[in-house]
Amino acid sequence: MSGHSKWHNIQAKKGKTDAARGKIFTKLGREIAVCVKLGGADPNTNSKLRDLIAKAKSNNMPNDSIQRSIKKASGETDSVNYEEKTYEGYGIGGTAVIVRTLTDNVNRTSGDVRHAFDKHAGNLGATGCVSYMFKRKGIVVLEKAIDTDVDDVMMQALDFGALDVVEEHDCITVETEPTEVGDVAGKLEDTGFKVLSYEDTLVPDNYVDLDEKQLVSFQKMLDMLEDNDDVQEVIHNANLPEEDEE
Repeated sequence: MSGHSKWHNIQAKKGKTDAARGKIFTKLGREIAVCVKLGGADPNTNSKLRDLIAKAKSNNMPNDSIQRSIKKASGETDSVNYEEKTYEGYGIGGTAVIVRTLTDNVNRTSGDVRHAFDKHAGNLGATGCVSYMFKRKGIVVLEKAIDTDVDDVMMQALDFGALDVVEEHDCITVETEPTEVGDVAGKLEDTGFKVLSYEDTLVPDNYVDLDEKQLVSFQKMLDMLEDNDDVQEVIHNANLPEEDEE
């Protein structure tokens, strides 16, 4: 379960600076646009859009920026068509890495992703080479206040259909089925719990430990990938120290 806390910390790290927030807004806007084109502009009938809007808000994306992305994708004006492309490969130390992208130029993105792997002792593999090491789960991250009753959270969450609840040092993570994450998060919020974020994501079955030198190289590869506007998400099974993630 420790991976859920790691996932939350990695998400939090992305919002540290204004520059990082700007990149997150660009990535979220792109994902919202694709979602609207596939399922429509109404979050009441497009559950994935509803979840993306919640994710955008949890990352402090301004509402006008969210609405602009939706209108641009659903309007008559010309907009860029993005293709979803997922890459799998191995990082230093045998770590498993999955890179999910949205791109208007697959050749450019493929070259950039391959370069990031090659530059930091990794290598791209074939589709499916590492994805079997991960399971898709819904993860809801709740604020843990001083007076939070974890037993109460667990009882409520399980009643709402959650699969498991784990107390972390700074938050509470709730595991759900991927398709139920938005529903469970909404019910928990309606009950009075503060939802920090929720998302369906891939969680590794096991983590790989790296030595100090390998950690430096691996983090550089992550930074290089996440700085690329085409990269929406980097998922991996490296056991990163908490201080490097916050």
